[in-house]
Amino acid sequence: MGASTRHVAWTGWDDDPDRLEAATVVVRGDRLAALGTSRATTYATSWALRTGPGWVTEHLDVSVHGVGWSRHLDLVRTPDGVWSADVRESGTAPSDLAPPGIDDPAALDGALDCDVALCPVTNTMPILRLGLLGDAPPARETELVMAWVELPSLRVLRSDQRYAARSPLDPATGRGVVTYTSATRDVAADLTVDADGIVVDYPELARRL
Repeated sequence: MGASTRHVAWTGWDDDPDRLEAATVVVRGDRLAALGTSRATTYATSWALRTGPGWVTEHLDVSVHGVGWSRHLDLVRTPDGVWSADVRESGTAPSDLAPPGIDDPAALDGALDCDVALCPVTNTMPILRLGLLGDAPPARETELVMAWVELPSLRVLRSDQRYAARSPLDPATGRGVVTYTSATRDVAADLTVDADGIVVDYPELARRL
């Protein structure tokens, strides 16, 4: 089966115009692999993601580098749904950062996806798995549990989220709209996405370059 390889980049919205995100995303059948970078004002992030069938997360590797410090997170989900993390640190991180790693392993029960803060790519997996761009999306919003990776701390927290189809894929523009809600962080947005389920416009967070 052929693969679709995409090279995409985003910038922050007007309140954060200096933040840059870039990623290479390979979609093959019902799985994807991706790697990317993010540049913020005080730190830089690099990550690599691999899913198994059904776009379910298998492995996420994230590194954060600040001036005089760095952190690394190796996050794994086994086929039976158990999440584990290996963390490494060097230097002296800012004192207000939470410790890296999974905050409460039991809280991640039922989570199929990782969700990296500020990273538009990690919205793609639930969008594709739920068929939100297809001809017969779920009639109601779907409730999901995510393993949310906080940046720059690399703390992993439970995040309760909801996804719903809003506008079907428009053949003329190759874009559709998906409604995303994070109950945990009190965030709601209509995401404009392309035919591969990759975010084009995430209001107040990122817009495609």
